[in-house]
Amino acid sequence: MSKVLIIGAGGVGGVVTHKCAQLPEVFKEIILASRTEAKCKAIAAQLDRPIKTAQVDADNVPELVALLTQEKPDLVINVALPYQDLTIMDACLEAGVHYLDTANYEPLDTAKFEYKWQWAYQEKFEKAGLTALLGSGFDPGATNVFTAYLAKHYLDEVHELDIIDVNGGDHGYPFATNFSPEINIREVTAECRHWENGEFVTTPAMSKKARFTCPEGVGEYDIYRMYHEELESLAKHIPTLKRAQFWMSFSDNYLKHLEVLGNVGMTSIEPIEYNGQQIVPIQLLAKLLPDPSSLGPRTKGKTCIGCVARGIKDGKEKVVYIYNICDHQACYQEVKSQAISYTTGVPAMIGAKMMLEGKWLKPGVWNMEQFDPDPFLADMNEHGLPWKVIELDSFNLDH
Repeated sequence: MSKVLIIGAGGVGGVVTHKCAQLPEVFKEIILASRTEAKCKAIAAQLDRPIKTAQVDADNVPELVALLTQEKPDLVINVALPYQDLTIMDACLEAGVHYLDTANYEPLDTAKFEYKWQWAYQEKFEKAGLTALLGSGFDPGATNVFTAYLAKHYLDEVHELDIIDVNGGDHGYPFATNFSPEINIREVTAECRHWENGEFVTTPAMSKKARFTCPEGVGEYDIYRMYHEELESLAKHIPTLKRAQFWMSFSDNYLKHLEVLGNVGMTSIEPIEYNGQQIVPIQLLAKLLPDPSSLGPRTKGKTCIGCVARGIKDGKEKVVYIYNICDHQACYQEVKSQAISYTTGVPAMIGAKMMLEGKWLKPGVWNMEQFDPDPFLADMNEHGLPWKVIELDSFNLDH
């Protein structure tokens, strides 16, 4: 197996294509497809080896099936919008192709961040003898693998998990989002949920704040508790978890802009009528903001994303922190992208590599933590996302 079809030519699609192209022994043939083929051709022009490009509407199952039937890839890497996960999964089932994505399915009309729609495909993929790997980005993705690695090597039982995502980068704009503005703003404004004592507890968006000092001089940041979809799968697949929380850093400037935009209705996903046209405010806002894929050359600083797990090892309490630090400018030098797209795109390539090499291939629909973390993490070290594990004497975000 060695032919992949990548769907999506945004910031992440560009990184995935670059990283796959660097490994011709694994990815012998690459096709990059998008609704706008010109974007694919622009990415292809940056590469040291030739790839094919194609135009496809990821909302259109017959069109997707026609492309899959014509090209016969072994695997589809879906880095289109999360709204399109199910149509691409349907097309993969019909054409007999393995599937991978980086973000869970989102219905257009409500921000849900749930896996239930995709988990419902378990039997279909199993019967078809096909593997669907969900959420092979960084968070979800690498953070799930980090957790599985700590559970395998460092802790007999994982009791508490804090996933902490800090972006210490600065792009110089008054306000911009590092990935799809629609998805980014929906995530931040959604109600917070965290896992505690066997159930999800709901709290208002951004209502819990803490200070976190990143290692290796990345700095100290305000982090806010919010909901993120890997909590759902980790709570399901790591039965010893008593509490799991997700935290992300935001500047006061970002939050103030977001509050004002929310107050005037610009973050709404409800259509409004304007001059006889139906317009979704958040989609209009996305058009007004800088394109995330254009932030690469001007973003400086580092990201620090990792997991702090507290649990029991040999009868004693232990706290372990596993993390990756990524430099925005170094990413741009390598693949013409900032670190947000890089940290998502590299794990997508590695997940695809795990599948193509047969290490993570099992009929059905799976989350990242359900496979052996070791080969995946070995590849993260090898392909631009080195990680470290440190033991902590104490850890507390409850202030």
